[in-house]
Amino acid sequence: MLKTIKGPVGLIITVSLFLMAFLLIMLSVNENKSDHIDIEKQHGAAIARGLANTLAPFMARELDVERTLTPLLAGLIEYHHFIGARVYNANDELIVEQSGHHNRRFAEVFFQQYPASAMPNGTLVENDAVIVRKNIGNSLYPDGYLVLFFDIHIPVKERLEKLLMSVTLPVFGLWLLCTLASLFLVHRLLKPLTVLTQFTQAVVHKKDFALRTSVDEANEIGTLGQHINSLLAMIEVELLINHEQNQTLIDQQETMSRLANYDSLTGLPNRQFVLDNLKLELARARRNEEDLVLLFFDLDGFKGINDSLGHETGDLILIEVADRVSSLIREGDLVARLGGDEFLIVPDRAARDTSVEHLAMRLISAFNEAFHLRGLSLTVGVSIGIAKAADAQYDLSELMSNADLAMYRSKARGRGGYTVFTPDMVETHKRKLHLANAIEHGLKDDEFIVYYQVKVNGEGMIVGLEALIRWQHPEFGMVMPSEFIPIAEQGGKITAITQWVIDQVCADMPTLKGWLKRRFRVSINLSGHDIRNSSLFDTIYQIFTRHQINPEYVEFEVTESAYLENFALSNKFFKRMSNMGCAIALDDFGTGYSSLSYLTQISIDTLKIDKQFVRELETSERSQLVTGAIIDLAKRLSLSLCAEGIENSFQWDYLISHGCDHIQGFMFSKPVPLEEVIAMPSQFDLPQLIAQQSQPDKN
Repeated sequence: MLKTIKGPVGLIITVSLFLMAFLLIMLSVNENKSDHIDIEKQHGAAIARGLANTLAPFMARELDVERTLTPLLAGLIEYHHFIGARVYNANDELIVEQSGHHNRRFAEVFFQQYPASAMPNGTLVENDAVIVRKNIGNSLYPDGYLVLFFDIHIPVKERLEKLLMSVTLPVFGLWLLCTLASLFLVHRLLKPLTVLTQFTQAVVHKKDFALRTSVDEANEIGTLGQHINSLLAMIEVELLINHEQNQTLIDQQETMSRLANYDSLTGLPNRQFVLDNLKLELARARRNEEDLVLLFFDLDGFKGINDSLGHETGDLILIEVADRVSSLIREGDLVARLGGDEFLIVPDRAARDTSVEHLAMRLISAFNEAFHLRGLSLTVGVSIGIAKAADAQYDLSELMSNADLAMYRSKARGRGGYTVFTPDMVETHKRKLHLANAIEHGLKDDEFIVYYQVKVNGEGMIVGLEALIRWQHPEFGMVMPSEFIPIAEQGGKITAITQWVIDQVCADMPTLKGWLKRRFRVSINLSGHDIRNSSLFDTIYQIFTRHQINPEYVEFEVTESAYLENFALSNKFFKRMSNMGCAIALDDFGTGYSSLSYLTQISIDTLKIDKQFVRELETSERSQLVTGAIIDLAKRLSLSLCAEGIENSFQWDYLISHGCDHIQGFMFSKPVPLEEVIAMPSQFDLPQLIAQQSQPDKN
């Protein structure tokens, strides 16, 4: 029944009418109950008033009251709802008591709570009982008190039962009649909706949208029927239109298929088409134990043309490139545009290695001629990568990756050339990827080690150290920073390495202080990526605080190029570090193309002479002049000077004699672990060391 709307509506009406009838009966009962209680109160008051008047003469003469009053009170037993009666004298002393048909416990409890004299004069209702107190005699100076108890529960109950018997049957009959009438009306009102439902089921079953409903009511159901007829008319029209368009869609299918497989700009096969064909060709080549070669190339300088002359000019160049390449290939060769400025050539299966390389040379030569577009002469080169299916084990993804690696090797060699893929390219690439992915893991597993290289003054006394990181890789062994630092910079992990080095140096500081009983500084290198990190200063401060490090024991080194690339950030950062107490050193000074004017705008403590000047001191007079000029410049600017890469006594003598403050290099020590550093003397024996350097190498 609940599956149709009639069921819920009928149920709601039935329940609602029943609740209304029940509520009506309950209201009647409550109203009659209140009236009956009032009647009982009036009846009890009348009895008490009459009895008090009867008892008054006897109480006034103070005769044998108990014997006289007992027969008078016994007459109350005739009342079937009488509980009890008590008579008190003026002193609240009980004179006589009469029990009725009911338990007297109630009266005793009540009198314990309220003495007769304290009870209110009149009638009250307490726990389904009417209690009446009446003064005997004068109201101001009564001779005594009369207290009566009547049960109102029994008479009220009897009257209410009679009321329910007389009311329930008519109310139930009225409820039944109203319910049946309401259900009949609901059925009549919803009949058009039933007809409409049957009609829609017929439309769905027959799928005949030409049918129309005949429901014509002047209400919402009639409006719904009209809307259904309108909807069916619209569907019929749309079906006709769809039928007409179906043929048009079929005609467009071939066009769409071409658009899906060919580049809309150049007309060449697109990436999806060539990859699908390559899968088939690779499977065929594997079965026939043949090889397959592809040439992958992109345009050198194309991005600059796009950025400067606009994408419209770039699109015209791509069209010209497609035409040129198509004119070079043979029948049976496949050329495709993969996207952007990337193209792919798959030579015919009969092509040999020499013919493929010859095709690559002709392709490079074809792009030596400029493109003439809109009055402009534009030159665009190509970088080509050549890969073979056999080297990729006939795997499409690996074959494309190999060709891509070979193409980028061509770009690295200077562009405008071709490179044939070799397996060592994969190993090099895999090694870089492995190192890039292993940096974070290596930091967590303490695979990195801090080596220290000592710095000495003119007397051979150790005055500082430079912290240099090494990576003891579990698979590749000792990996030098020259290999993994660029990888870390490209992968955005150099800051994590720098923070690790700072933390490790701070952890080693107590050991270094115990070994070197004088003031010294440990130099830590920072990269340009570190300087751009806005939270680096806070990180360093937290590390210093955690390890309780005096900043005056730490020096930060940054290369000249890194400083100048981030000039504003570098100035701000190093001023904060200097204010904290750290020293600042400018590394690789003089190796760039920068102006010396920036030296007047920065706050540094030390200039470091690059090893390329030191290396050529013995053989190049120009290097001596440049090194002397750097030393003189540093002295005039009141900067400390440190030279690195010192390997022999000549370099030592020259630098010390020209006023260099500190020296570091293999002449004194290579970078070594902490254990070897603290095993060194705190001061070198210079005469003995110079004598050893002067002895010829017997090997």
